[in-house]
Amino acid sequence: MAQPSPSALDSALSRRTFLQSTSAAAVAGSLAGATVQGQTAGRSGVLRVGLIGCGGRGTGAAQQALLADSDARLVAVGDAFADRLDGCLETLKQQPDVAAKVEVPREHRYVGFDAYQKVIAQSDVVLLATPPHFRPMHVKAAIAAGKHVFAEKPVAVDALGVRSVLATCEEAKRKGLSVVSGLCLRYNYGFQELMKRVHAGAIGEVLSLQANDFRGTIWVKPRQPGQSDMEYQMRNWYYFTWLSGDFNVEQHVHFLDVCAWAMQGQYPVSAFGLGGRQQRTGAEYGNIYDHHSVIYEYASGVKLHAYCRQQSGLRGDVSAHVVGAKGTAEISSRTLAIKGAEPWAYREKQNNHYQTEHDELFSAIRAGKPINNGDYMARSTLMAIMGRMATYTGQQITWEQALNSKEDLTPDGYTWDSKPPPSPIAVPGVTKLG
Repeated sequence: MAQPSPSALDSALSRRTFLQSTSAAAVAGSLAGATVQGQTAGRSGVLRVGLIGCGGRGTGAAQQALLADSDARLVAVGDAFADRLDGCLETLKQQPDVAAKVEVPREHRYVGFDAYQKVIAQSDVVLLATPPHFRPMHVKAAIAAGKHVFAEKPVAVDALGVRSVLATCEEAKRKGLSVVSGLCLRYNYGFQELMKRVHAGAIGEVLSLQANDFRGTIWVKPRQPGQSDMEYQMRNWYYFTWLSGDFNVEQHVHFLDVCAWAMQGQYPVSAFGLGGRQQRTGAEYGNIYDHHSVIYEYASGVKLHAYCRQQSGLRGDVSAHVVGAKGTAEISSRTLAIKGAEPWAYREKQNNHYQTEHDELFSAIRAGKPINNGDYMARSTLMAIMGRMATYTGQQITWEQALNSKEDLTPDGYTWDSKPPPSPIAVPGVTKLG
């Protein structure tokens, strides 16, 4: 397994050093909506695309980016693992609609923890699809290098990372760089039409909300002989909080963000709830929970009841429900409707929102009119982290406590021999807020 070069590690791979340059003033400015709009001329000619993180989502993002623009070319790829990188390129070369746009010579195929630096150097547009732990570091490096960014959700696993992303996205605004989020439901035309009506008062004043993410279990990759703890956890990143944020952050963030959208950018002031492990109790499931139930409260007194579960053999449901004084909005990939005084249902053909987010990113770059999704992608991530804090500790957590948390889910280094962060299973009433 290829390892990062010592020089690269020494110069750039301390996440604590990399992220702690975020200032309180920068974070306060972004939360207050302060911007300094940059000016960017429209781009012509070939747009060089670099992919960091070559798993299934990264491979899909690369295909969508290449379809989004006739002159987009994939020129560099990077991953911690050579087999994932090779599999990604093989998959893309088998897609007739993009195969001719895959122009990645062997010298631009980078393996190791420092691969992101090399991909960024070769690219105009950077696609970030590694495990979420690395997102703040990679977003910051890409913007510092003057590159446009597509950042998969979530964008952090701890408040340190959220604060970094908020500050970096302010820097992107000043530089006139686009930052498009993988919170793809914001790019779904049906969701957009429904939200227009909710915001226009079709259901009246919002009284309560509910977000569900009930689904089955996912992959497990058995430990192989000779694997270090770091390699094993990286292969099974979903099951370790330091890498994924727990599944209520990694996955449930989609419909938590939908609720934030329904609330027109308002975020809750506190959260409390419960969670635990009922089915996924073995060591192979790392230290994350398999269910969370969180009650978020807004300054107005409105409550959001958020439920998520990953257990087999149970009824599934992924949806949001917004109850207003005049009606209810039902929101899912199958149903987009308003029931009540102003009934409505979306009947048009659904767009591929995964494709649309890339279409809009590349159109913005060509037009010189940057898109910046930084505020909501960071704050919705913090909302999910806040819920995890509440379930892990069993305490009520305020927005300020979550934002200002000193929790730092960083390993002691980024080599295959580095020691991952401690991974105890949280015990409500015993686990303390970081």
